[in-house]
Amino acid sequence: MKTNPALIPKEVIEKRILFLRCYKVMLDRDLSALYGVTTKALNQAVKRNRERFPNDFMFRLTPAETENWRSQIVTSNREKMGIRRSPYAFTENGVAMLSSVLNSRRAILVNIEIMRAFTRLREMLRSHKKIWEKIETMEKKYDSQFKAVFDALRKLFAPPDPEPKPKGPIGFQP
Repeated sequence: MKTNPALIPKEVIEKRILFLRCYKVMLDRDLSALYGVTTKALNQAVKRNRERFPNDFMFRLTPAETENWRSQIVTSNREKMGIRRSPYAFTENGVAMLSSVLNSRRAILVNIEIMRAFTRLREMLRSHKKIWEKIETMEKKYDSQFKAVFDALRKLFAPPDPEPKPKGPIGFQP
């Protein structure tokens, strides 16, 4: 039996999984692009089936959470274009529930790939935790000669800062 190549490469999906409010989530605009529908159509389907999406399946981002993204989108001008809504974030369970709301063949196939990406991410995090536990065990076992090595490993495994540090001005400064 022939195996079909993935509809969407796993790397594309994995790049769109974000970590917000202690959840692994995907934004409505990213999901709509993957499913091949407009964001408006996706949100309307969700709105018609709101009882399927409790708060731990889907939530709207706050303006503070989207502030950095809005500044990077040139066409988003709230003053001239009217009200712009913050995007919805769908947790893994919310993405799974989307498959029951969006009934197209593409939505089903894409949903399968997204679920596989969430599973791979969960496995990577689990192995990451096991590696860190082994490093901590080794650190207790060895003396201070290896302190620099363990400090370097701790920096490698540390999560990135949640808020980037402000950068200085760009260009020539007299």
